[in-house]
Amino acid sequence: MFDNLLFQSASGLLKDDIASGRLPGAVLFCGPSSSGKLTAALETARVLSCTENPRGRWSCSCPSCLRHKALVSPNLMLLGPRDCSLEIQAAQKAFVSSVSLGDSHVNATRYLFLRSVRKLQNRFNPALWQDSDKLNKIAVLTGELDERMEEIDVGRELPDIKAVEENVQKIVELCKKLEGDFMYDSVPILQIRNLSVWARIGAASGTKVIVIERAERMLEGVRNALLKILEEPPANTLFILTAERKSAVMPTILSRLRPYPFSSRTSDEEKEIIDRVFHDGTVFMPSNGGSVIQHYLEGFLPVRPEIVEKRAADFFDQVFGGQIPDVADLVKACGKFEPRVLLKIFLTALEAKSRELFSSASGVQKARAVSAAARNVWLNVSTYNQNVQSALEELLCALARERKR
Repeated sequence: MFDNLLFQSASGLLKDDIASGRLPGAVLFCGPSSSGKLTAALETARVLSCTENPRGRWSCSCPSCLRHKALVSPNLMLLGPRDCSLEIQAAQKAFVSSVSLGDSHVNATRYLFLRSVRKLQNRFNPALWQDSDKLNKIAVLTGELDERMEEIDVGRELPDIKAVEENVQKIVELCKKLEGDFMYDSVPILQIRNLSVWARIGAASGTKVIVIERAERMLEGVRNALLKILEEPPANTLFILTAERKSAVMPTILSRLRPYPFSSRTSDEEKEIIDRVFHDGTVFMPSNGGSVIQHYLEGFLPVRPEIVEKRAADFFDQVFGGQIPDVADLVKACGKFEPRVLLKIFLTALEAKSRELFSSASGVQKARAVSAAARNVWLNVSTYNQNVQSALEELLCALARERKR
């Protein structure tokens, strides 16, 4: 039980509460990024529906555990924003390498790749997107994903390495389109309403588990709709919310959740995780002392983060120096900000650069304006699907006005 959750004391707390029957109907996994919160949530879902005794062994081969390990269980619902594409590419590299070498990790990396894709695909369950005008377009992509993933599914004989590489690359491209075109930065209220209907339909067996990631990003209307479900939770259903900061969750929702804290792992622990999960022992420590896992995954970006950060600093200096940056050139140099995490890196670096203005009262005002404008760009692109170039042109105008003031 929780064998795949490494270097987290929360696993012991969860084991004890599950074994003693003390696990409540709604919990919060809170802690920093890359600390294993989603891993713990998916493992909790598997353990609660396991039909064997003793329950929850990772090696269990009961039908429910097999479906949960493959992330195809009808008892699981997954919502919330997540940058999935980098993990998918890291898993792609591990899987293709194992197939090419014919080593002993082939089945493990096959599971890894399939699970990484389904962590994304499960967010597009038709039950969640019912009555959405995007459902038909999403169904085309997820349908093709299903067909291609079936060709490499566990239990099937794999084709030759060239066919595997071509198929896996196409899967990755479909995932990038699915995430880039349809992933919201906050759970839409329609999904909470659809979720309420789904949760109240009894499971054939086991426990229904609803995982909502980045709960702190939910808008007020969404939080209120979720609160109504938590006030009268359906029977035999567990809600797992995740957040980086417990304090960022709405107090009325927080009062209905039992928190389980997740802590930052050491650099050596994160390096061991990458070695054990992705079978990659060539990991370099980040020079800025940040997360090794995050640094490793960012290595799969089409543009290095430091290049994007440098462009953000240059953009700031040009605007506040009275120049007009070439936004089209910026977008091109940053790989069109695809995947969207590149835009997040740019905006975060822009806000960090603005803190240089903190030396005066008027500078603090300007820095706050930069932060507000950056957040507005992210909202317009991630929620309202605005074109990145036009959003950055609006950012340029907003900052130019602020410089004149």
